[in-house]
Amino acid sequence: MRERHFSCIVIGVSAGGLKALTSLFKSLPADFPVPTVVVQHEKADSGDLLAEILDHRTALSVRTAEEKEKLKDGVVYICPADYHLLIEEDKTLSLSVEPKVNFARPSIDVLFETAAIAYGKELIAIILTGASSDGAMGLMKVMEHGGYSIIQDSATAYSSYMPEAALRACPDVDDILPLQEIPSRLISLCRKGSFCDR
Repeated sequence: MRERHFSCIVIGVSAGGLKALTSLFKSLPADFPVPTVVVQHEKADSGDLLAEILDHRTALSVRTAEEKEKLKDGVVYICPADYHLLIEEDKTLSLSVEPKVNFARPSIDVLFETAAIAYGKELIAIILTGASSDGAMGLMKVMEHGGYSIIQDSATAYSSYMPEAALRACPDVDDILPLQEIPSRLISLCRKGSFCDR
């Protein structure tokens, strides 16, 4: 067996997202060792409110993602409203106003697909509660590139549609977990030397 190292986490969430993200991030320590990038479906005029709220509810630093920003460990980056958020191959963030994907901008699929190319096996992708199928195809791309996949157990989701759509597209997902168990799984996966490939 060989040690597996993770360098980035991407999260897709929609309906019920604030409560789910608060629950997840408040259970992660301030010294959590990798960056996390989040696409939450929001109204075009919602501003930076989500990042501001979450920053006060977690020990992690939470900020709205900016163009050409370099990802830093232990920081949570929230996609700004009405932009697609991409991760470039040089591990910087990029914002786009290209047309909607799956009726959404930001699109979870766009984030996941670009992150899969940038990070490959070093990526963890998570689908949480939501009321659309956005993210399902992106999660499939993550798995095709060898990334680690987690879907929230739909029984613990405010809206089960998004987790169920992701599971239909990706039946071989690595983990299906209740929301409250996802933080401990992330801590375990991202602790150096704690996870190995066979």
